[in-house]
Amino acid sequence: MNTLALSKLSPTQRETLEKLLPYALVFGVAWLAARGVKKLAWSLFGLYWAFHWAHPWRLFH
Repeated sequence: MNTLALSKLSPTQRETLEKLLPYALVFGVAWLAARGVKKLAWSLFGLYWAFHWAHPWRLFH
């Protein structure tokens, strides 16, 4: 298995990595957060319609 250590990178490659890595991490976190918000919205939408169709407030009258 050939692994590339950070110390074996050339200075220009290291500069590029140090410059772009924070952007890649922020993009990844934003993407995961957006996925979570999307899943939460669809879950709430589904729960709303499930309770709307079931009329649970009629059960307690």
